[in-house]
Amino acid sequence: MARKFFSIVIVLLAIVFWFSSAANQSTMHPTYIQPVKVTYNADVKPIIVSKCAPCHLDEGNEVSYDNYASAKQDIDDIIRSIKLNPGQHGYMPAKNPKLSDSLIHVFEQWKTDSLLEK
Repeated sequence: MARKFFSIVIVLLAIVFWFSSAANQSTMHPTYIQPVKVTYNADVKPIIVSKCAPCHLDEGNEVSYDNYASAKQDIDDIIRSIKLNPGQHGYMPAKNPKLSDSLIHVFEQWKTDSLLEK
């Protein structure tokens, strides 16, 4: 009987030791992943080039957003316009399908991330 009790105590101690060492490892060396910030050059400009052409490119007839300064300056208007539904006044991209929520989110996240250029 004592031998069985002793075996159970040893197993329980081993389990407690294993859980406490696993918990200590995660708190001793926490993993921190720097969130990737949305930038104009890497994320926003490619959308403008593919979805807002030719009207909002340098050779277009409208305001050009293929440069950082003008896109940054008009970000609130851009977000407002791309969130509208087709048929609503000011909807963009005019005469084209509505941008997906994920593409709209890129513009919103760019603003949240402080409108970084690079």
